[in-house]
Amino acid sequence: MSDSVLHPWISLYAESDGAVIKPQYQDALALFHAAVARAPERPAIRYFDGVLTYARLDRLSDALAAALVDRGMRAGDRLALFLQNVPQFLIGLLGAWKAGAIVVPINPMNRERELTVLLEDSQPAAIIAHEAAYAGVVGKALAQHPVAVRISTSPLDFQTRNDSRLFSSTRRVRPEGTEDLLELARQYEGSKPPHAPAYHASDTALLVYTSGTTGRPKGAMNTHGNVTFTAQVYRDWMALKDGAPVLGIAPLFHITGLIGHVALAWLLAAPLVLAYRFEPGVILDAIAETQPEFTIGAITAFIALMNHPDAKPESLASLDQIYSGGAAIAPAVLEQFERKFGKYIRDAYGLTETTSPATVTPRHLRGPVDPDSGALSVGVPTFNTDIRIGDPKTGATLPTGEAGEILIKGPQVIAGYWNKPEETARTIKDGWLATGDIGIMNAAGWVFVVDRKKDMINASGYKVWPREVEDVLYTHPAVREAAVVGVPDPYRGENVKAVLSLKPGASVTADEIMAFCKARMAAYKYPRVVEFLPDLPKTPTGKILRRELRGG
Repeated sequence: MSDSVLHPWISLYAESDGAVIKPQYQDALALFHAAVARAPERPAIRYFDGVLTYARLDRLSDALAAALVDRGMRAGDRLALFLQNVPQFLIGLLGAWKAGAIVVPINPMNRERELTVLLEDSQPAAIIAHEAAYAGVVGKALAQHPVAVRISTSPLDFQTRNDSRLFSSTRRVRPEGTEDLLELARQYEGSKPPHAPAYHASDTALLVYTSGTTGRPKGAMNTHGNVTFTAQVYRDWMALKDGAPVLGIAPLFHITGLIGHVALAWLLAAPLVLAYRFEPGVILDAIAETQPEFTIGAITAFIALMNHPDAKPESLASLDQIYSGGAAIAPAVLEQFERKFGKYIRDAYGLTETTSPATVTPRHLRGPVDPDSGALSVGVPTFNTDIRIGDPKTGATLPTGEAGEILIKGPQVIAGYWNKPEETARTIKDGWLATGDIGIMNAAGWVFVVDRKKDMINASGYKVWPREVEDVLYTHPAVREAAVVGVPDPYRGENVKAVLSLKPGASVTADEIMAFCKARMAAYKYPRVVEFLPDLPKTPTGKILRRELRGG
C-alpha cells in the first residue's frame, strides 16, 4: 500500500497491527479442512430445522467428489451450480474442488437464453440443479447445450419444516436423465477421489459471471488465493471470533455469498444459516432461532427487514456486526434502521472482480458523508490493498478529493476473464483493476462511490448523479425504495426520473415529491418525472435494476 493511503488508514484503524496481513491458507479446500480438523461436530450448516456438522459435510462432499470422478470429471473441468441457498450448494462446491474442478455458480433466476450463454462459455462437465429447474429453464438450455453429468436435488432435503412461505408448491419429481445428489452420496458413502488435488493460490477456484449489463457476461476467474485472502479480510478486519454464526442472506451464487458467507463461515469453523432464498419473515424467524452474530447483504434486504410487520426492535439483537455492500446506501436509511433496531449498518465496497471487499468501514467507526456529493463512505482500503482515483479517459491519478474512476490493486483482484484476453487487458492494466465506478478519496483515506460511469445523467449540460438524488428521496417519510434514471427529453437532452415504492400505508403525490426535492437541491437535479411502483425491480442480489426503469 502506498504511503498516501497507508498513514491515514492506520490512524483510522488503530486497533490493527498494520495495513498488511499474511494469508493463513493457500487454497479454499485447506481452509475447509482446517475447520473439519478443529471442530468436526460443530454445525457447519443450519437450514430450517436441519443441521449438518462439519464432519458430515466433509463426508457428503467426499462422496460427491468420488462420484464425479467416476463419471469422468478431471482436473480443470467445470461444475455448474444452479441452486438457491441450500446445503447442496456447499456440498457441490466442495465436491467439485475435491475432484479438482472449477465451480461455476449460476444465478437460478436466469432464463433459458442467459443460462445457455453461460453453458456455452464455461463448457461444464457436470451440473447440479433443483429438480423443478430441469422441467423448465435448465432442461431447455441443456437441449441446446448438452452437459454430460446431470445431478438433481430438492430444497426439501436436509430439513423437515417445509415452510409454506417458500415451499407451498414444491414437490419432489425425479427429472429424466438425472441422478439424485443424496442417492449418489449414499451410493459412494465412505469413498474419496483416488487423488487429492494439490492447489496453488493462483489456481482458478470459481468462474463467477458478471451481470452482463454492458454486454455478454464475462466469467471472472476468482483464484483460490483470492478466496482465502478475502475470507481472512472479513474475519480479521471485523475481529470475528471462532464459531460465530454467520447469517446467509446474500445469494450463494454471488461473490458476497461465496466469500462473506461460505468461505468466512469455514474460516471461523462456524455455522452458516441458510433459508433457501431471501424472504424477510423467514429471515426474521431464522435470526430468532439461530442467533447469528454477523451478516452482510444488499441494503434492499435490510430495508425489507425494517419494514416487515413482524420486525421488532429486538429482532436483530444477536447480530453484533451488520455490513452492506453491492449498492449505494442513503444516509437516511441508516438512520431509520438504527432507530428501528439500535444497530448501525457499516458499508463495504467490492466487485466480482475483487472477490468481494476492497474497502470496508472499520468496525469501530461510522462512515462519513462527503460534503459535496452527499455520498456515504464505503470505507477505507482494506489489508494489502491500493486504491487510487484515475482520470476516466487516461487513467492518470487525480488530485485528492477529485471525482474519477476507482482503480484497485491487491491480492483480491482476479486473474482475468475466462477465455477473454482482450477484455482482461482492457480492464486490468499493470495489476490495476478499472472498476467502472466513479468515486472520490479524501485526504484521510475514506472512499466515496458517486455512481456508475454509465448511469450519469446529462441534463442541459449539467452532470446529475442518480445516487445523490436518491439520497434526498430516502429522507422523505413516505419513501421505502427509490431509484433515479435519466430519460430522453427533446429540450434538456435528458430529464431526471424518480421511480418510488412507498412504505405500507403511506401516500404522496408526484407533485409533492418534486416539490420536496426542489427545495433540497439545485434546480437541474430534482426529478421532473415521478413514477410509483409497488416494488422496484431488483437483481437476485438486491440491486435495483435502473435499466428496467428508463422506459416510459
